[in-house]
Amino acid sequence: MSKSLAVVLVAVAGIAAAAGAARTPPSPSCLSPGQWYTPAGERTAAIAQPTLLKDLAEKRVVLLGEHHDDADHHRWQLQVIAALHAQQPNLVIGMEMLPRRVQPVLDQWVAGRLTESELLTRTDWARVWGFEPGMYLPMLHFARLNRIPVVAVNVDRAVVSEIGSKGLAAVPVERREGVGSPAAAREAYRDRLDQVFKEHASGADRRTAFDRFVEAQLFWDRAFAEALAAAAKRPGEPLVVGILGSGHLANGDGVPHQLADLGFPGSAVLLPVESDTPCRELPAGIAQAVFALGPAPAPKTAAKPLLGVRLEPGSDGVRIADVTAGSVADKAGLKAGDVLREVASRPVKESRDVTAAVARQAPGTWLPVTVARDGGQIDLIAKFPPEP
Repeated sequence: MSKSLAVVLVAVAGIAAAAGAARTPPSPSCLSPGQWYTPAGERTAAIAQPTLLKDLAEKRVVLLGEHHDDADHHRWQLQVIAALHAQQPNLVIGMEMLPRRVQPVLDQWVAGRLTESELLTRTDWARVWGFEPGMYLPMLHFARLNRIPVVAVNVDRAVVSEIGSKGLAAVPVERREGVGSPAAAREAYRDRLDQVFKEHASGADRRTAFDRFVEAQLFWDRAFAEALAAAAKRPGEPLVVGILGSGHLANGDGVPHQLADLGFPGSAVLLPVESDTPCRELPAGIAQAVFALGPAPAPKTAAKPLLGVRLEPGSDGVRIADVTAGSVADKAGLKAGDVLREVASRPVKESRDVTAAVARQAPGTWLPVTVARDGGQIDLIAKFPPEP
């Protein structure tokens, strides 16, 4: 798939449900932070949480939208999951974040057999998802504490990319990970996808490229929907809660549309929105309910600690290719040619083991490092400077 089309797919996955970068000029908001609302344009009205939860507990599938990089969205999702679990203990959580091939790892996590580090390593989180895991780990911990099954509903992104590049018909069935043919997109959904696509593509073959882009998006929606529908058919007919990008959910398109085609109509879509969202941006049908989030204080942007080394794989492990003069590594006594054995008392198998340890390091703290040098092992201490 072309780079531009890849950008479009990422953009669509995080389409703003009710508020976005391209907002219309402000108008009086009808929302107050911490309150649920039934969207209906200028007639948007507050709804009591007990009333909403009673209704949701009778659903087969509840879909919680998000902007992947917004920490408050994930806090809100956890709040909703906890409230629904109190209403319906027979619960399953479906997550867009991970491809279905890592399902055995999620099962081991829920069973309490893995550490956080093992979970992130074995799911290859940094590569397959990339967003800060700390925003999702509270949900995963809640699932493990309560032994709530977690289902990986995604597919390998390479499959979606190939469909976006060549079209669905060109991708053999055996490479589609068992995903069936999607229901056709409604015209309003195509129009919304086109609004995003036209910002990233042009040229004589634009129509063909757009059609393939829509096929890729529908395949993605169908993959999520099929996995959620399968979870809903588990013994006891559990309540399934899907954690997905808002662009896959808004207006009943995307995943809700595919779920209806699979025999699960009426799935509930819940979306987080900013409390200053103008009422006119909340038309009826965008979601069953929206939750108003208040403004969050701007976080302090502390400089990330740097070790000051360039790493390279070697036949005997992770090797230091060079050391920046005057860096933390240089002052600790690390040298080019050293092979890293342990960092923070944990064995080093790959370069990312080192970068992850450094990323966890707070300013003003010490990081123990063990290296192999000249046939022996040396223990060193990398001292990170305090915040200025």
